Amino acid sequence: MCDASPSPADPRLPVSLVVTVRNEVETLPDLLESLEGQVRSPEEVIIIDGGSTDGTIQLLESYDGPLPLRWVSAAGANISTGRNRGIGMALGPIIAVTDAGVRLDEQWLLRLTEPYETDQPIEAVAGWFTPEPRNWFEAALGATTLPSQEEIHAASFLPSSRSVSFTKTAWAKVGGYPEWLDYCEDLVFGLRLRSAGFAFRWAPLAIARFRPRPDLAAFFLQYWRYARGDGKAGLWPRRHLVRYGVYLTTVVSLACSESSPLRWPLLATLCLAGVGYLWRSYARLVPWLKERPFAQQVAMIAAVPVLRATGDVAKMLGYPAGVWWRRARRGD
Repeated sequence: MCDASPSPADPRLPVSLVVTVRNEVETLPDLLESLEGQVRSPEEVIIIDGGSTDGTIQLLESYDGPLPLRWVSAAGANISTGRNRGIGMALGPIIAVTDAGVRLDEQWLLRLTEPYETDQPIEAVAGWFTPEPRNWFEAALGATTLPSQEEIHAASFLPSSRSVSFTKTAWAKVGGYPEWLDYCEDLVFGLRLRSAGFAFRWAPLAIARFRPRPDLAAFFLQYWRYARGDGKAGLWPRRHLVRYGVYLTTVVSLACSESSPLRWPLLATLCLAGVGYLWRSYARLVPWLKERPFAQQVAMIAAVPVLRATGDVAKMLGYPAGVWWRRARRGD
């Protein structure tokens, strides 16, 4: 167990890093290596294992690197429960959180924690995350689904728990991560912090890099789970209703006969809306097209509308599943 008290020569507040894992034997070494290379090292690293069966536990047991690492087995715990347990164990007043499956820039923890060392009271810091694709499909997926920093409004940005920090006091005040929620838990936690008056300080250089889903099926499942989480938490109902409305309008316009006065105005409106919907994805895609073979460039360009439609269908199926869960839970 590390000593979380700052030395007289080091005025920085101690930082405890919390990570939850489950079956991450292939990705955990990269995360640990990137943590070992941090410009600013954490005073302790706490890893909560949610019941791995792939060798992750053996990897943690055999770790003999320089990190002040502690790990706990919590079989069956979801991400929220694991994070809350790790944060509850933490000795430091500042908590940094990331996920397995990421690789952290060497200045990640420094940038994520230096705002706390200013004279202004800071309770939470929002870091950034960016895709690190390994093939053309993952590059197209990252460009299609993830905003660029230029699209972010710092005052309203809710961070992913791939890259976030906050005080242990703020975490306790809002009741921690919502343990009843298995996905979108970080958004609900962020909304709780904001509602309690804890505004996030934006740290765009605190970058966590992650690999997008490797295929269409994995992407569909990811977005189905995200949307189910939205439904469970009651998040973004208008946004989801708009999506249903757009696709319903598309079906109606295609079903109209060619002689119908509604058919062509509806189709024209939908085409214009579709261009507006896709243009940001294509704008993000441009840098990823460079140095790619021509066949891959064509595939990436063609993939964008397919990926958008796949994500939308996954959301339209996942959201009502979450709403149904929420209503059933209220009836218990």
